[in-house]
Amino acid sequence: MRRMAETRISPNGLRVAIERAGYYPALVAEAVDTALGKEPITSYVVHQETTFDREEVRRHVTVLALTKTRLIVSHTDEHPPDAPTSPPYATTSTETVRLDRVGTIVVNRTVDDPARYLPGTPPREVVLTIGWGGVSRVDLEPAGCSDPNCEADHGYAGSVSVDDLSVRVSEAGDGADVVRQTLSFAAALSEATTAVAAARNAR
Repeated sequence: MRRMAETRISPNGLRVAIERAGYYPALVAEAVDTALGKEPITSYVVHQETTFDREEVRRHVTVLALTKTRLIVSHTDEHPPDAPTSPPYATTSTETVRLDRVGTIVVNRTVDDPARYLPGTPPREVVLTIGWGGVSRVDLEPAGCSDPNCEADHGYAGSVSVDDLSVRVSEAGDGADVVRQTLSFAAALSEATTAVAAARNAR
């Protein structure tokens, strides 16, 4: 008898999603469980990605878990052996972010045939970007003026953007369910950060 997938927002549902990804589930689940502690989760996303590094195929898995007070970000990478006689290895990192630190939530959707788009139809692709000030990127370029004959040095102009995490999922690569879950997670995170900000301002 085929076991039905666990979809409830619970530790068990998250563990089943990690096991379904099939990427070192015991290692990934332990890291996420340790970061979560006993706080219940309200939403999650498990995303596995395969990349090609020269002649090597490398896999990565990112787990996002949301509680009422925190965003848990876990990322696991696999690495080839350092020497011919040594085994391959994996590294797992987890970061715990207080919700009051989350500053930006960007959801980029790509849809086909937008003139015929029906509400509720999953986008072809979703990119979720979350910023909480851990990583800032500075983009600089030479500054200029409106005078085409000016040869003066105007220094540099640029912008600073916060881009701590970016997750890209697609219907073709990950399935419509993962796309929907990513959108649901983004909505839950936005709602949670709004509630935290409102509670802080009410004090």
